[in-house]
Amino acid sequence: MREIVFDTETTGLSFSGGDRLVEIGCVELVNRVATGRHFHAYINPQRPMPVEAFRVHGLSEVFLSDKPLFHDVVEDMLEFIGDSPMVAHNANFDFGFVNGELGRCGRPIISLDRMVDTLTLARTRHPGAKHTLDALCSRYGIDLSQRSLHGALLDAQLLAQVYVELTGGRQITMGLAVDVPVMRETASEAPSRIHVRPARHFAPSPEELDRHAAFLNKLEEPLWGKAIQG
Repeated sequence: MREIVFDTETTGLSFSGGDRLVEIGCVELVNRVATGRHFHAYINPQRPMPVEAFRVHGLSEVFLSDKPLFHDVVEDMLEFIGDSPMVAHNANFDFGFVNGELGRCGRPIISLDRMVDTLTLARTRHPGAKHTLDALCSRYGIDLSQRSLHGALLDAQLLAQVYVELTGGRQITMGLAVDVPVMRETASEAPSRIHVRPARHFAPSPEELDRHAAFLNKLEEPLWGKAIQG
């Protein structure tokens, strides 16, 4: 199953009030595993940047002045998104700006049927707790050391990890089954902090195969060697 986790940065809180999109970051998940594919763009909003918004994401008018307009990046964005479900934190906000920009340039909006809101998931799974992205990353032991300001791509990457945890944690398998949740915590236990390296989606290089062969030659009577001989 393919899903897109995304985040946006804007000039403010209201598209209908004149605020605009200034950054979008999208991360691809397949069967709850990040593939490494992403889409990212800074966008010239063609309007001043309020001080309050600048303090959140650090994107200035000067920095954005030579960036493309939304209609210059929309084709690449839509191609990357495809028809996959779209995951965001407080998703109504992000969908509102993306759909506002799509409508402004005459493109069909994205159906809210595709929307998955991690804020709603977090409130259901952890009632009474804090549900900010920072709080959820801390709850699940996700590294926040690179996050000093909000940034759409970094926040989408962090949210992808949070989303995996909120939906049951990454399944540790040999690829024989998909979408079977693994229990990661109980009501009386602290959250799990097990970090699983994602499966590789490409073949080993010749250099890696040589190093692996050299390593095997150092082993004395490995068990799988006996199994093959037997």
